[in-house]
Amino acid sequence: MRSLLPTSVQIPRVLTIAGSDSGGGAGLQADLKVITALGAYGMSVITAITAQNTLGVTRIQDVDLNVVEAQIDAVLLDIGADIVKIGMLASPEIVQTVAKALRRHDVKRIVLDPVLRATSGASLGGDDTAQAMIAELFPMATLITPNMDEASLLLGRDIHGANDFKKAAQELLAMGPQAVLIKGGHLDATHTQITDFLMWKTIEDGLEVIQSKEFKHYRVKTLNTHGTGCSLASAIATYLADRHDLSHAVAKAIAFVEAGLEAGRFLNIGEGPGPLWHMHDFYPTALLDEKGKC
Repeated sequence: MRSLLPTSVQIPRVLTIAGSDSGGGAGLQADLKVITALGAYGMSVITAITAQNTLGVTRIQDVDLNVVEAQIDAVLLDIGADIVKIGMLASPEIVQTVAKALRRHDVKRIVLDPVLRATSGASLGGDDTAQAMIAELFPMATLITPNMDEASLLLGRDIHGANDFKKAAQELLAMGPQAVLIKGGHLDATHTQITDFLMWKTIEDGLEVIQSKEFKHYRVKTLNTHGTGCSLASAIATYLADRHDLSHAVAKAIAFVEAGLEAGRFLNIGEGPGPLWHMHDFYPTALLDEKGKC
C-alpha cells in the first residue's frame, strides 16, 4: 500500500537486465553500483547466475524463461523505468523472451551491451545468441556498446584496430540500432591511448543524418579492469536517463570509468584481475605512505 504522504522527488529509474556475478565485480552487481553512484534508482532482472571470481567463470546457470519474464513484468508494471540496460543474455531463448517482454511494455530506450564472452575467455553466448540479438534487440536499441571482440563476432569478421571502427560502426548501425559505440580497450597494451568510436542517427530538417565522434583517452595502467564494459554501459544508460544527450552521456561515462580504473589501481581484491572502484567519488582510495598513513 502506498504511503498517504505525497511524494514529489523523482530520480531516474534504471533497470538492468543481466547476469549475476558472484564475485561482485561485473554483471548486475556492477550495474547497480554504477547506477547508485550516479544518483539513480537501480532495479534488476537476473538472466543467469554465474559462479565467478577474479580468476574466471566456473559455472553458468540460466534462469528459467518464465522467471525472467516475471521479473520484467514485476518491475515495469509497478515502478517503471526511464531506460533499460541489457547485459548478459546467454541463449537465443532468453534474448527472445526479453525482447518480447520489453515490446509488450513499450520500452522506448535501451542500452544493449552485447556481452558474448568473458574477459577470461569463457563463452557467455555464441553465434546463435548474437544472431538473436541482431534480429530481436538491435531494432529496439537506443545504443549498442560492443568491444572489438564482440563487434567482430557480430559482423563475422575480425576488427583489428581503430582504423576499422568507422566501417564496422556503419555496418552495425545498418542492423537497426539508433547508435553504436565500439570500445577500443581490447587493443593490446602497447597502445597507450584508447579510441572509442560513436556513430549515431539523428534527424535534421526531416532527414536522417549519420553523425560520429571519436573519444580518445589514455590507458590506465592497471590489472583491475574486471567489469569495465558493464560499468560503462550502465553509466551511459544512467546519464541518458538523467536527460543528457547521447554524446555527452558517453563522454561522462568514459570519464567515470576512467576515474574508477584509476582509483582501483591499488585495490587488492582476489587473486586475479580485480574490479574498478565504482565508489571513487564517495570513498577515495590512496596508497599508504612510508609511515603507513594515508
